[in-house]
Amino acid sequence: MSQMRWFVRGDIDGFFGLALDNLVQLLVLSELCRTVLGFPEALVYGRILPGAAVSLLVGNLFYAWQAMRLARSTGRQDVCALPYGINTVSLFAHVFLVMLPAKLAAEAAGAPDPAQVAWYAGLVACFGSGAIELLGSTVSERIRSSTPRAALLSTLAGIALTFIAIGFLFRAYARPIIGLGTLAIILLVYFGRVRFRGGLPGGLVAIALGTCFAWLTGLAPSGSTPPGPTFHPPVPVLGALVDAFAGGYWATYFSVILPMGLFATMGSIENIESARAAGDEYPAGISLAVNGVGTLAACAFGSCFPTTLYIGHPGWKALGARAGYSVLNGAFMTLICLTGTVQWIAWAVPIDAGMAIVLWIGIVMGAQAFQATPRAHAPAVVVGLLPSLAAWGVYMAKSGLHAAGMGLPGGPPFSADLLASFLRADLWMDGALRLEQGFILSSVLLAAATVGVIERRFRQAALWCLAGAVLSAVGLIHSYRWTASDAVLSLTPAWPWTIGYAVMAACFALAPWVTFRVDDASGGH
Repeated sequence: MSQMRWFVRGDIDGFFGLALDNLVQLLVLSELCRTVLGFPEALVYGRILPGAAVSLLVGNLFYAWQAMRLARSTGRQDVCALPYGINTVSLFAHVFLVMLPAKLAAEAAGAPDPAQVAWYAGLVACFGSGAIELLGSTVSERIRSSTPRAALLSTLAGIALTFIAIGFLFRAYARPIIGLGTLAIILLVYFGRVRFRGGLPGGLVAIALGTCFAWLTGLAPSGSTPPGPTFHPPVPVLGALVDAFAGGYWATYFSVILPMGLFATMGSIENIESARAAGDEYPAGISLAVNGVGTLAACAFGSCFPTTLYIGHPGWKALGARAGYSVLNGAFMTLICLTGTVQWIAWAVPIDAGMAIVLWIGIVMGAQAFQATPRAHAPAVVVGLLPSLAAWGVYMAKSGLHAAGMGLPGGPPFSADLLASFLRADLWMDGALRLEQGFILSSVLLAAATVGVIERRFRQAALWCLAGAVLSAVGLIHSYRWTASDAVLSLTPAWPWTIGYAVMAACFALAPWVTFRVDDASGGH
């Protein structure tokens, strides 16, 4: 058999999808840094984006090499590299739960440069996330092998369907000419399994068509013409990192840094399992370790934002992407970060032009959770989806409150009084907020326990529930506190939920003595 090549036709489609996903993060990152945090452009384009470029290049090149190594060792030509980029959840968490509070506290204390204080806090948070990911790589294979596949994949499916697919579906229907037109192209090529005459990649056709529609309908170009590109080489900021640790931000924001690092680690493990389910068996330890190294590299060169193994490997693989799409993505992201051309891309090519590709990824991830697990485990997959649905619902509720001015400067603060208001509308927001805190871990626990029950491994189900009791007792799940603008994880014991999980564990542990097996489907009715 011939060896897998570095670049194949499918890498072009994969590149457009992954590059669009990464580009969205960079656009959001730069916008939040400039508007919410008030960072000067010199900091955003001279330090943060070049630091992100270092991490993106390191990770993308490694995972491309890893894919080629796996292909050559197995003699296969269909190996797809693990997708990699900036961690979306951590991006928002670091901005709104670390850097913005640090900036506001610095302003209240009369600090001469609140933006620098916020940047220092972000550097510490980024370092902490990378360190946790690196340490987690030493036990990642044990976690992956002992957790049912339904638990890992249902968690990813929940995130894909809510935080990825539904958001872009809303956007597609808000701008139907672009959204539905490009969606039709994606459905034709990737579900209808057809190709355009002339060999044009479907992803390229979709983005080109979406861009044309955007210009024709006046959606593009967006804003004023950006300034010309300027080269900003990455520069180490080790001195600033030392000053940041000396400022005590690690202790102040530990309640955010620890759970975000753990969630990023667990998410990466789930994505490695997703790749394994799609046929590409990557070792969890080294894959996770390089992810942690990428985050630490970002921090060392000035970025406040961790990287992660991306959701969506089965989607990229189904597009025909192999190793080359990762190389192209790393090179492209590096180029636009070091030259500041992010502004030009946002001006000419709106996100809407490629949102159908991202929607496709969400659909594929949702389908994989059912297709790559035993049919009998389908109920466990559904159970695993529920915490993500709850977290997304809470996100929508919070966004609505923010849109109404609550939690913003000059507006009423978030407080426990909101719970009574929601309850009058029969919305049990306290339960939703409890599920939101550590929802990735809750999803894994509930789905894994359900698999244990389905397979009548009641002791195993009880152990998963005991794990939930422990996590509740230390405050990593179901524990929150109010801030002026949010309800965030508090890392304080959530005793009622500890007891609840313990009761579940007791029920499952006693099941062999208080129940009897019913194999006839009608026997229990």
